[in-house]
Amino acid sequence: MRCDDIIKKLEEEYPLNCAEEWDNPGLLVGRRNREVRNVLVALDATEETIRQAIESEADLMITHHPLLFHSIREVSDDTFIGRRILTLIEHEISCYAIHTNFDVLGMAHINEQQLGLLNTRVLGITQETGGIVEGLGRVGELPEMLSLTETAEYVRDRLKLDAVRCYGPEDSGEAGERFIHRIAVCGGAGKSLIDDAIEEQAQVLVTGDIDYHTAIDALARGLYLIDAGHYGTEYGFMSYMKNKLHILFPDLVVTTAKIRQPYQVIS
Repeated sequence: MRCDDIIKKLEEEYPLNCAEEWDNPGLLVGRRNREVRNVLVALDATEETIRQAIESEADLMITHHPLLFHSIREVSDDTFIGRRILTLIEHEISCYAIHTNFDVLGMAHINEQQLGLLNTRVLGITQETGGIVEGLGRVGELPEMLSLTETAEYVRDRLKLDAVRCYGPEDSGEAGERFIHRIAVCGGAGKSLIDDAIEEQAQVLVTGDIDYHTAIDALARGLYLIDAGHYGTEYGFMSYMKNKLHILFPDLVVTTAKIRQPYQVIS
């Protein structure tokens, strides 16, 4: 099938008008009439994932994060973005990004399922149509009351991560006081939803990319934070999108990039 056939179906499921104004989803490299048989799904179009696309003989890469966010003045091998674009073109691989439109219509659902949240609602509302509310993140209840340390361990284990960073008081006693039951989650960089989490009376916000000053200010306002990493809260996109593509296009061969954190923890 043609690349454009896949794009049209994806944009029916995840309309571009659901993306944030600053975002740049869509077809970023390639031809719409390109014949597609093999697809590689990745979180980012990096040198490593592009190499995996070449090795798997992919005709199309579908990434969560856009390869291009801002205008560029050249496409040459003098820049890392230029090298990525040239490599994709030379191997006739198209590149399509599905970003904040997916955050609203897919990622939030993935995160609430990963954490097993109950009685959920949208955390940061971005639109409301016909009484249907859509937006970024979710807020809901844990299956049981946990201490803060237990909540961090629960998040770590449910997201299948080696570690998370927890901002809040250290538990006292063997298990600590079990008082955490209402948490918010936003995949990626969700510090902009701190006000929403507080308004929704969440006790903890689970997200990624939390900086020092944001953390201490949130703690001063009574909100604990669990930083599970940008990658750690979003890599579920790959398996989710693979399954979605299999449903929409049973004849496509779909593979996912290797799951690999972009950093090491040295202790």
